[in-house]
Amino acid sequence: MSKGEPNAWFGPKLKKLMLYTTVAGVSGGIVYYLSQDRDQFIDMFGAHERVPYLALHPKRGGAKGLPISTYYIDDTLEEQEKKDTQSKPRLVILGSGWGAISVLKNLEKDKYNVTIISENNYFLFTPLLPSATVGTLELRSLIEPVRKIAARVKAHFLEGKAVDIDLDDKLVEVEGINGQENFYVPYDKLIVAVGAAGMTHGVEGLEHTVQLKTIRDAMTIRHKVTANVEKACLPITTPEERKQLLSFVVCGGGPTGVEFAAEMSDWINEDLVKWFPNLIREDISIHIIQSRDHILNTFDSKISEYAENRFNRAHVNVITNARVVRIDDDQVVYRLKTDDPDDEPAIRKLPYGLCLWSTGIAMTPFARKLTEKLTAQAHKRVLTTDGYLHLMGLEDKSVYALGDCASIENPHLLDHIMEIFQEADTDRDGNIQLKEFLTICEKIRTRFPLIGEHLTNLEKLFVKYDTDKNGSLDMNEMNAMLQDVDKKLTHLPATAQVASQQGKYLANYLNKLSENSDEEIAEKSVGLFRYNHLGALAYLGNTAVGDFKWGYQMVGGLWALYLWRSVYWSEQVSMRTRMNLSLDWSKCAIWGRDISTV
Repeated sequence: MSKGEPNAWFGPKLKKLMLYTTVAGVSGGIVYYLSQDRDQFIDMFGAHERVPYLALHPKRGGAKGLPISTYYIDDTLEEQEKKDTQSKPRLVILGSGWGAISVLKNLEKDKYNVTIISENNYFLFTPLLPSATVGTLELRSLIEPVRKIAARVKAHFLEGKAVDIDLDDKLVEVEGINGQENFYVPYDKLIVAVGAAGMTHGVEGLEHTVQLKTIRDAMTIRHKVTANVEKACLPITTPEERKQLLSFVVCGGGPTGVEFAAEMSDWINEDLVKWFPNLIREDISIHIIQSRDHILNTFDSKISEYAENRFNRAHVNVITNARVVRIDDDQVVYRLKTDDPDDEPAIRKLPYGLCLWSTGIAMTPFARKLTEKLTAQAHKRVLTTDGYLHLMGLEDKSVYALGDCASIENPHLLDHIMEIFQEADTDRDGNIQLKEFLTICEKIRTRFPLIGEHLTNLEKLFVKYDTDKNGSLDMNEMNAMLQDVDKKLTHLPATAQVASQQGKYLANYLNKLSENSDEEIAEKSVGLFRYNHLGALAYLGNTAVGDFKWGYQMVGGLWALYLWRSVYWSEQVSMRTRMNLSLDWSKCAIWGRDISTV
């Protein structure tokens, strides 16, 4: 090294040495890792000795003398001892949908012995189900195993179907997936979140249709769509048969039916035209049959009209003011409404290759059986609860119901007119002054949360019903106001948003209840359930629409599509499903949808 270059060795030579050392270290690490032959075996021998005897050999009892599952095979003798000494309440959850999963995610640890009973061992993200029918999203991207979600609260999971209930002995009868003998599951607190079945409206021939409620429904539709198109390509298929195979009919113009039609339209215009003969594109057709004046009738009329115009441009046939009469194995028969009641309604027939039935919800067999056991639930279309989600008709308040299978009872203010008037009339002059009116309205909104949205702008409301303009409301004027409010009351919508909020509320309620076991204290602490409607979204084919609670409306545009995706991406229950959605949308944008028939 020359005298003028004292640090030359520490320059390029040191950098080369560090590079060679790093490469050698990484290479050696990779070689070592690949040379390993580790056994991924976890020793579980002796597990039978650690499982409680009653978990393997349950005692029989109850009205039907069935086995009673007081312990489970994932319990241990130590956990059995804890259960016997700590006596935590047994919380049984029926279902694995939005309401049930929301309870699980918000329930505090070690408060209850939790058991989940469901026909499906996964949670399904239902708002994106239409995207899975044509391959925009893969089916696995929409589901998350219940056992993974339940692990946080150390809950037991049983794959089966609740078929009956013994309210006196607090036993739920369960039919396991093995189809063998039924068994009982005891409970201290029961949450009924069994969802809903499809409504038939008395229409014959629904066995020829498909629905879109489960992952199996999406699999069936995806197979049927691609199979029909491939059949239509065969040389022996007649023109009439081809048009029937390629006719896709949607009965119902709600969000599910509209989004399925939009996904089908996307698949046709983005994928089918690339890989199938041009004749197929010309013969294929999509039809929506809606009984109301517009599709998406729960949205603002501006959004409904936009959706109809967009579908018209995409050659999706929207048939409004039509009611399905029956469904044959090859055609839908429907009746068009007429403006003149004296005119004979026109009957139309529409051939189909696939018919989707998406028109409302009805009770499941278990929910219907529950209504038969309680007088307070007789002649109800859904299970009725109070404002704390307790099932009406049970004094011990041991059963809760939420989600699509239940609805909070409307208060019917006219039934309380005398009580309300006397409470409001504090000066006992037989009239309600403005100050008294404001006070009683605030009490009504607190007592009956569902009425809150109909008791706004109270001073204007007071002036509206003060028909004699004397600055006060008498009994008749107050009666007229309450009657109008009663007419406006409706049940909460059967949406994932409602069920999720109810689940979070109920988990908070149960957390408070576990602290003192007093229902009244928990009710005062948590208060009545209040639904916060954030808005509604619907996909319309490379765009979306939205109706938000603050009055803002999202009507079309590419940005609406990404907002729609962002909202549902953020609502996922795990990072795994978020990653899967991101990958699926990316694959679809780059390579298109999978057109295989599997």
